[in-house]
Parts: sequence; C-alpha cells; structure tokens
Amino acid sequence: MALPDGVQYRTFDGEERLATRGEPVYGEPVADGWRAWDAHRSKVGAMYELGMEPGLDAGDHVLYLGAANGTTASHVADVAGPTYAVEFAARPMRDLLSVAETRGNLFPLLKDARNPETYAHVVEDGLDLLVQDVATRGQARVARANRQFLSDDGRLCLAIKARSEDATREPDDVFADVLDDLREGYEILDSRRLDPFHADHLAVVATPR
Repeated sequence: MALPDGVQYRTFDGEERLATRGEPVYGEPVADGWRAWDAHRSKVGAMYELGMEPGLDAGDHVLYLGAANGTTASHVADVAGPTYAVEFAARPMRDLLSVAETRGNLFPLLKDARNPETYAHVVEDGLDLLVQDVATRGQARVARANRQFLSDDGRLCLAIKARSEDATREPDDVFADVLDDLREGYEILDSRRLDPFHADHLAVVATPR
C-alpha cells in the first residue's frame, strides 16, 4: 500500500509509527516536526495500519463528519487542503477550535451531520473525500445525505459503529444491514473490521454511484 504524500512511517523512541507533519494535539510523540498517528485513537489511522487505502491524497478537499475534539481531523488536515470538520457537541467543539488555531485549512462547524442542509451554504461541492465517524443510528443515511458534497470520483471513508446502530444485535449482522443501505448511494470498494484497534467497528471505502 502506498501512503499519500504527507503520511510516513517515522521513528519515535525506537519504534516505527505512522505519522504526519503538524503541531501536536493529544500528547502524541513528536520527532523532527512529525507527529505519531495513534491508530488506537483514530479510525483512519487504523485503516492505514491494516493496509486499507482510505482515499486521502495531499491537498484533497475534505468534509469530516464527527470530528469530535480533532484527534483524527488534525492528521487529515495535516495532509489535505480545505477540511470542513462537522461536530454536533459543544464540549469537543471547544477542543476542535483550539486544533484549528494552528491549521488554517481546518474549518470547524458546530452542526449535526444528519442535517447537511444546515451547512450546505458553507461547504463547497465537488469534494475529494468524505470522512465519517459519527455515533448515531442511521449511519448509512448520514453518508447518503452528505453524498451531495462529493465529486463523482470522490471517496467515502466511513467507520461504522455497530453499537451505535443497535447494541442488541451481533455486529456482523448490523454491518450487513448498513452496507445494504449504503449501496443505495455508493459502490463499496473495500470493507474490513478494525480489530484490534477498535472493537465492533467496520471500515468502509466507497465511491458515489
């Protein structure tokens, strides 16, 4: 798997780890301007560690849904161009705003990813990548609703949280249903469980139909 420009394996305390260039955010190790990308705290980082290709390229225009306090969004913004980061909760948004202070290409939006009409006037069309990591029911519906922002050859990088969909069912059954729902708007290119980094999560890479 070829890593995009701006993502490398670097040595931190004698250990090779995935890394991007940028200001540290969450206490991660830093060496020579590079910051370690902790796959246990990042679904996209885990995808790289498992050999997946999330679809991120240097300079990409990105919409990030479920940015939380900016752990993964900061790494994505280190590599990408304009990165619109949507987060619903006020408390993590405060942290995300701090992350954005050192990244002029990261634009935090205090919005609900289930309602893209509330930020459609801000987010540009024809984006290269949609990253989604939201803890809600109807995760496929969220991805389909935000498909409008992607270019025809854009990519969806989705982390499906089984327990957010239905905590009473087996994760594999939940994943199958979400993928079926997702196929109404996307063609699935790759999907893999994120164990051992994130339990009961399925990573999906897809492109708009």
